[in-house]
Amino acid sequence: MSRLIEGIGQLVTNDPTRGEGPLGLVRDAAVVIEGDAVAWVGPRAALRGNAADARWDAGGRAVLPGFVESHSHLVFAGERAEEFAARMAGRSYEAGGIRTTIAATRAASDAELSANVARLAREYLASGVTTVEVKSGYGQTVRDEERSLVVAREHTAEATLLAAHVVPPDFAGRADDYVRLVVEEMVPACAPHARWIDVFCEVGAFDGDQSRAVLEAGLAAGLGVRVHAGQLTEGPGIRLGVELGAASVDHVCHATEEDVEALAASSTVATLLPAADFSTRNTYPDARRLLEAGVTVALGADCNPGTSYTTSLPFVIALAVRELRMTPDEAVWSATAGGARALRRDDVGVLAPGKRADLVVLDAPSHIHLAYRPGVPLIHAVFRGGVLHNSL
Repeated sequence: MSRLIEGIGQLVTNDPTRGEGPLGLVRDAAVVIEGDAVAWVGPRAALRGNAADARWDAGGRAVLPGFVESHSHLVFAGERAEEFAARMAGRSYEAGGIRTTIAATRAASDAELSANVARLAREYLASGVTTVEVKSGYGQTVRDEERSLVVAREHTAEATLLAAHVVPPDFAGRADDYVRLVVEEMVPACAPHARWIDVFCEVGAFDGDQSRAVLEAGLAAGLGVRVHAGQLTEGPGIRLGVELGAASVDHVCHATEEDVEALAASSTVATLLPAADFSTRNTYPDARRLLEAGVTVALGADCNPGTSYTTSLPFVIALAVRELRMTPDEAVWSATAGGARALRRDDVGVLAPGKRADLVVLDAPSHIHLAYRPGVPLIHAVFRGGVLHNSL
């Protein structure tokens, strides 16, 4: 089936060869979809003789690529509202609450875990997210990590093994023993169900040597590398990720000059997660420093039950503009094309012929409204793989 989307007031293509500026803006635009892919993009006046099976009028609204969420933790059970309340009352975040979720996740059935992922995936879609990466990391036994990834793969191809999230309670004081379990048993069992390996390289989680062992085991099993790094303190995680060719290092709230230089000289994306910093009252990352150094930046929501229980990329974009001092154009690019680069995907995050037909229609004339009108539900409709969702 073919579909013509016309009446687009402003189209963000993220292809500078097709329109104005780095977002490749096209005014009074149209998009032709064939099946699940984009067939044509450009000014409506330039489209001649199209006989699409169906037409859809955007009514002068802005259209942009579907948001790409490259960092989420959706396979879990339970919630941690009381922990959040305590943190807002002054208790600092030290990653210990993850263990609460581990216990609930181990006790949940596969069906319960899958239902929770489906619920949160629907929330993501309603906020304009058409591609979602999902991590394990709340099971932390061979069986529970493997089943977490099987559940994740029911909902996305972007499944990540994060067995090295924290040291689980049953290995308290024995981090090296747990790393050995991850390397020798979890990675072989779980790699067939994952695309990526990840590790939380941080004080209170895993040090540089332990993180290297986990990531190198994942690489040897054919997995791509991602790293949680620099969330709470400076440390070895950022440069370790660059050294090992990581697609992305995530958080990056604390980075040395050497870290920034290494990122800028590499293809590794810095994925910033300001909703987590908002929720923990942590230091926000210095996005301007990264951008001005030439680092590729992505934005993610980091949905998880403890430190960022949100699925709203529009909220993240508004935070990035207000708190990270990104421009609206930079923030929108980072939540679309930047997220795609963090997943090493070239079929999403851009609207051009041959790309996946993932589009967001805003109930607004411009993408700037995502930051200009924070907290307002601006998602009018979503096309994912050419299929219309959420039309208001």
